[in-house]
Amino acid sequence: MAPWWSPHRWGLQRVFNLASPIVRPVVNFQSERRLKNALNIADLRHAAGARMHRMSFGYLDSGADDEIALQRATASYANYEFHYHVLRGLDRPVDLSTEFWGGEKINLPFFPSPCACHRLFHNEGETAVATVAAEKQIPFTLSTFASQNFQTVSNARAKGKLAGAEEPPLVFQLYVMRDRDFILQMLHQAVSAGFQHLVLTVDLHWFGNRERDKRTGFTVPPSYGFKQILGACVAPAWTWDFITHDPYKYALMREDVDAEAIASFIQGMIDQRFDWDDAKWLVENWAKLRPDGSCAIKGVVRPDDAKRAVDEAGFKAIWVSNHGGRQLETAVPPVEVLPSIRAAVGPGVPIVLDGGIRRGNHIVKALALGADTVSIGKAYLYGLGAGGTAGVRKAMQILETEMDTTMGLLGVQSIEELK
Repeated sequence: MAPWWSPHRWGLQRVFNLASPIVRPVVNFQSERRLKNALNIADLRHAAGARMHRMSFGYLDSGADDEIALQRATASYANYEFHYHVLRGLDRPVDLSTEFWGGEKINLPFFPSPCACHRLFHNEGETAVATVAAEKQIPFTLSTFASQNFQTVSNARAKGKLAGAEEPPLVFQLYVMRDRDFILQMLHQAVSAGFQHLVLTVDLHWFGNRERDKRTGFTVPPSYGFKQILGACVAPAWTWDFITHDPYKYALMREDVDAEAIASFIQGMIDQRFDWDDAKWLVENWAKLRPDGSCAIKGVVRPDDAKRAVDEAGFKAIWVSNHGGRQLETAVPPVEVLPSIRAAVGPGVPIVLDGGIRRGNHIVKALALGADTVSIGKAYLYGLGAGGTAGVRKAMQILETEMDTTMGLLGVQSIEELK
């Protein structure tokens, strides 16, 4: 429970919020300036680190153990060089539209990866990302450990949708959990809110050793120790958001579980014994609830696992990922195993590549090496942490512009031609 002097203990966040028209522009002045001047994702990372609480930024920015897998996921893209065409007679801009794994046409070949508790980074949370995804006509993926619920995200998508445009697909991401009744309850809620597709994350059956979280004292909800109070004092924009809104929490978890006990509850929900038979059960049940939907498996880095997921468990798409380098230290960089996984499953199975994306040319390389679409994580979350909806919009625009430049210089007119 929060201490007696916490504003949330007494519901004072609503009182404090009355001063936001005066206070918010002041505390956000430098943040908005940094966001405006950002030229690339690295700049957004710096802007996010300057605005966010140290605990929150550490959770976003970190990897497992010595963070070698985290660093190599990005560094590996430098191992691939472009052999470009000249005199191609291209039209500008290039065509970045493609097809999602469910068959929907999307305007860009990249989309936001699922990530827990967006409100930890900025109070606008998942709605900010879902709104921008709808504006760009790309999918949005909601995490099991989201800080806003299914319907809130669905409403944000409807709000961001351009007039006359089709609504881009919503995807629900599920972890390997032991309580089948709870799983089915969440699946029903997702379908009711209009979610079309499901992705099962299979590389979080054990929790990785994230030492930065231990050093910063990361918890959800946050503790009120000296370290966290000091961190709040040097992050006024983030802190003002925090004390003027309801505290963030895992919005899809059971309401009868006390906030302070939620970490233990989640630890108990993760099922280390979850296997291929359980995965097949999940695929079959999603097909019953959403016959026009489909399932992807996320966290695959081996060709034999990819083939088994399709042939035996019935997954439609393979999501190549090592969980952002946050789980198994020195796990292989996803881009390095992409060609072998493509060879194993053949040309007809949709593949999503996730991991280490910081540049538009990284996305281009992933598509050329066998991915159908690419999911981005830290890149858009840095934007969210730096400036909410505006920051996410900036991150997406940076990557889109860099992709256009790379493909133009490469001599390629469309994603189909690139593949």
